[in-house]
Amino acid sequence: MSVPTTRISGLFVNLPVTDLPRSKVFFEAMGFAFNLQFSDDTAACLVLGEQQYAMLLTHAKFAMFTTLPIADARRESAHLIAISLASRADVDRVADAALAHGGSAFRAIEDLGFMYTRAIADPDGHVWELFHMDMAAFQQMQSGG
Repeated sequence: MSVPTTRISGLFVNLPVTDLPRSKVFFEAMGFAFNLQFSDDTAACLVLGEQQYAMLLTHAKFAMFTTLPIADARRESAHLIAISLASRADVDRVADAALAHGGSAFRAIEDLGFMYTRAIADPDGHVWELFHMDMAAFQQMQSGG
């Protein structure tokens, strides 16, 4: 595998949402915080990790960045956002909070032994794949042991 010569110093994923206050409550219930410096009445900067963000944008704000129609993520797939968490318990905690606050299960829980995944659709239909990978178990599987 080649190593890229350009390093990414941060990631901002832009997502259109139909009800920004509802989306903020949903993600706060999952344990996420917002960077208020990059948030206003039209956008909320969801902190996913160090230098990793999702910009939740009203449809009017999102439309400022594209001339294409805004897809309805409840009917069409355009992306799947995967978030690695520290443990299986964290995956369950975050997924259960999402389900309790307007999210829905996107597919059945997947347990591959070395990787545990729960896919949740947020209230706008964007799919968040919450997963934990046990690297020791993965390496053992790779070596045939």
